[in-house]
Amino acid sequence: MKSLGGIKFAEMVQMGAHHLYQNAAYVDSLNVFPVPDGDTGTNMNLSMTSGAKETEVQAQEHIGKTAQGLAKGLLMGARGNSGVILSQLFRGFGKSIEKEAEVDAIGFADAFQAGVDTAYKAVMKPVEGTILTVAREAAAKAVEVAQDKDNIIVVMEALVAEAKVSLARTPELLPVLKEVGVVDSGGQGLLFVYEGFLASLKGEPLPQKNESSLDDLINAEHHRVQDFMNTEDIEFGYCTEIMVRFEADKEPFDEEQFRQELNPMGDSLLVISDDEIAKVHIHSETPGSVLEAGQKYGSLIKIKVDNMREQHSAIVNEAPVATAPKVEKHPYAVVTIAMGEGVANLLRSIGASYVIEGGQTMNPSTEDIVKAVKEIGAERVVILPNNKNIIMAAEQAVELLDIEAVVVPTKTIPQGMAAILAFNPEASVEENKASMTDSFAHVKTGQVTFAVRDTSIDGVEIRKDDFMALAEGKIILSTPTMMEAAQTVVTSLVDEDAEIITVIYGEDATADDAAQLAAFIEENSPDAEVEVVEGKQALYPFILAVE
Repeated sequence: MKSLGGIKFAEMVQMGAHHLYQNAAYVDSLNVFPVPDGDTGTNMNLSMTSGAKETEVQAQEHIGKTAQGLAKGLLMGARGNSGVILSQLFRGFGKSIEKEAEVDAIGFADAFQAGVDTAYKAVMKPVEGTILTVAREAAAKAVEVAQDKDNIIVVMEALVAEAKVSLARTPELLPVLKEVGVVDSGGQGLLFVYEGFLASLKGEPLPQKNESSLDDLINAEHHRVQDFMNTEDIEFGYCTEIMVRFEADKEPFDEEQFRQELNPMGDSLLVISDDEIAKVHIHSETPGSVLEAGQKYGSLIKIKVDNMREQHSAIVNEAPVATAPKVEKHPYAVVTIAMGEGVANLLRSIGASYVIEGGQTMNPSTEDIVKAVKEIGAERVVILPNNKNIIMAAEQAVELLDIEAVVVPTKTIPQGMAAILAFNPEASVEENKASMTDSFAHVKTGQVTFAVRDTSIDGVEIRKDDFMALAEGKIILSTPTMMEAAQTVVTSLVDEDAEIITVIYGEDATADDAAQLAAFIEENSPDAEVEVVEGKQALYPFILAVE
């Protein structure tokens, strides 16, 4: 194959996305830490699926325009660090060939290299032995082979072969991977995408799903996304999708004008168009109005309306309920992310303007964060991710906003609490970023969760279903007893300088458990003030903030 056009590339994307989808659970299982929120595969799958959907809409012979559709879909759907890096890889890829109707082997290889360059620039401190390494080494091999072989299939074969070799080397670059006995999960996810690309190019079936022995060792039980929200929280209840084919005797189509017309009708709005069609996705209470707006420009060639309240209720076995009230508007807002109704209420009570439901296992996408900021109507906003795996998506969201916005890189709920309390509505966003970042430097975080597999990390022997004590993100104990794990965290983090200790207990702990832990703290640290909060968070029976 001497050249590659947009239609064939779109087919490659669909197959790459499908291959990743089939293996997402396996990628999740490669999470280094045996916590029940190893969600790299989930994040990459949701991100790639978003990209594939937009690629399908944008598919045309002009490969540059098709690739821009992939980049757009990935950008808006990116979840977690792995999803953001994936989006950046194909953002650079698409930018490299945006003006090309088709590419030859050299252009194809150079596009992968451009993607790597973009991704490395997007990551503050690139770590080798990760998806970045696999992408970089695979692209370098593709560029090398393209100099001698004027065949796109041969280049893709070389890229996949090198990605496999590079992935196998990741444990040598990251000692923790070697200790646990796994390869990098993000790199594995990327390889699945590349393998799908190659299968499509060659007209062959996808490789068989990975049957690694790790499947027998790992059984990470992921909570459903729907379990972290209530049906009454769905403000706009109909997921509405239409596709409009333009007609000469109808109004001339203006994408931005159309977007502005639809914006008051709901949220989750996405409008993408070319010279012939427009695709619309919106969550609305009045889907009929959306259809009527589209008909002004041409024929409706696709209509899809889903009642999200009915869907959600069926999933969580609830009865349908009324629409939730509109979100209060704030000119200067603190938007934060949290899992658990009690945690969300706590953050609101201390000053958060808007809490996005998410966190462990459910990282919000770039688009989710953008929508939240727009919904609250702020002119200035500070975003607190409260999770290291959401920081990159938040930073990517800031790039898409047309208001003053900054990310304060909080990695835990306790850090987010300290940052919110330091927010000054009279200060600029940059001043707040500096002071809020300083505020959580003295806050220590403890967590108790459970192990999803047997392993050994940092000299700690871990057994599946044990409770793990985490102090500042480091596993310090694995034990069958939840209270022993919690008390060990307290002993590790609390010293004579501790003034306030907040115990946030989740779904898997009771009020009596929390009271028992609070009594232990008071006995061992009589000068410290102890606060107990019912967080209702999943996966983590206890989260502790020590100040």
